[in-house]
Amino acid sequence: MSELLAATLDHLRALVAFDTRNPPRAIDTGGIFDYLRENLPGFEVTVDDHGAGAVSLFAVRGKPKILFNVHVDTVPDSPHWTASPFELRVASDRAIGLGACDIKGAAAALVAAANATQGDAAFLFSSDEEANDPRCIAAFLARCPVYDAVLVAEPTATEAVLAHRGISSVLMRFAGTAGHASAQQTLADSALHQAVRWGSRALAHVDSRAHERFGGLTGLRFNIGRIEGGIKANMIAPEAELRFGFRPLPSTDVDGLLQAFRDSADPQAAEFRETFRGPSLPSGAIADAESRRLVARDVADALDLPIGNAVDFWTEASLFSQAGHTALVYGPGDIAQAHTADEWVALDQLKSYVESVHRIIHE
Repeated sequence: MSELLAATLDHLRALVAFDTRNPPRAIDTGGIFDYLRENLPGFEVTVDDHGAGAVSLFAVRGKPKILFNVHVDTVPDSPHWTASPFELRVASDRAIGLGACDIKGAAAALVAAANATQGDAAFLFSSDEEANDPRCIAAFLARCPVYDAVLVAEPTATEAVLAHRGISSVLMRFAGTAGHASAQQTLADSALHQAVRWGSRALAHVDSRAHERFGGLTGLRFNIGRIEGGIKANMIAPEAELRFGFRPLPSTDVDGLLQAFRDSADPQAAEFRETFRGPSLPSGAIADAESRRLVARDVADALDLPIGNAVDFWTEASLFSQAGHTALVYGPGDIAQAHTADEWVALDQLKSYVESVHRIIHE
C-alpha cells in the first residue's frame, strides 16, 4: 500500500467517526471541522457557521489557481448496515463506512495530499450539500473568489464529469369540496382526483420530451414522489398535496417547463411552488453551455484527468458554473454505492484520486 493511500485511509477513519448525518442538520463548527483545521498545518483557515447545520471551512496555502470543493455531511444511515456506520472497515479492495463514497474519501485524500507536499492549495469543505439548502457555496461565492477552475468532489469513478442535469422540486396543493362519495362529482370536487388527473397529464408531457438531448444525456427525468390527502373511501377529498421533482438537461428552459406543469392542472392548483432549484452543469443557454463544457474539457486535459460521460445526478459544481467559474466534477467512488447500506469506496480509486490531487498541488 502506498504512503499516500495509507495516509488517506487514516484520515478517512477519523472522518467517518464523526457523525455528520444530514438531516438532522446538527453540525457545528467543532468536531469534524476541528479535525480538518488541526490537520492542515501551514494553511490559512477560516471556519464560518451559516446556520441550520451549514458550516464551511476554507483553507488556502500560497496562491493556488485550482479550488477543490468537497462536502463532509452524509445522508442518514439505514437500518440495514451490518456493522457500525461510524467505524471504517478496510477490506482487500474497499473501505466501508458512512460517507466513505459520498464523499469523505475525497476529503481524506485532500488532507493526505496537502500534508505530502508544500505546494499551493485551496480547499473548501462544506456541510449542507445533502440538505438541498446550499448556504455554504452561496456564502463563498458572495466573496467573488477567482480561480482558473473548481474541482467539485463527488463519486465519478475518478473521471472528470463536465455536464450533468439540473434539479427542481415542486409542491402542489389541490382544493376540493368535501361530500358523500355516492354523489355525482364534477372534475373539481375531489382534490385527489385533480391530483391524479394532473399526474397523468404531467407524465404524458414528460414522454413527449424523450427526444431531447445534451452531451450524452437524453430526455427528462421526472418523479412524483408523494401524494396525500382525503379522509376516507366514502368521502370526497377536500384537499390533497403532491410533491414532484424533475431533472432537466442543461439546454432545458426550466421556467417554461414549470409553467407547462402548472398549466396542466385543471382546475388550477390551489398552490404551485418550487421548493428547490439547482442549475445544470454547465449553466447558461444551450450555445453558452456547450462552449463552457468545452472550456471545462480543456481544463481536464491540462490537468491530465480522464474525461467521463455526463451524469444524471446533481452536484454543487453547477452553482460554481452559474456564478461564472469553470467547474467540473471529479472524485473517487461510484454513485451506485452512495446512500446505500455498507457504503464503500474502492481502494484503487482512492489511490488514483489522492495521487492526482498530490500531482496537481505539487505542480
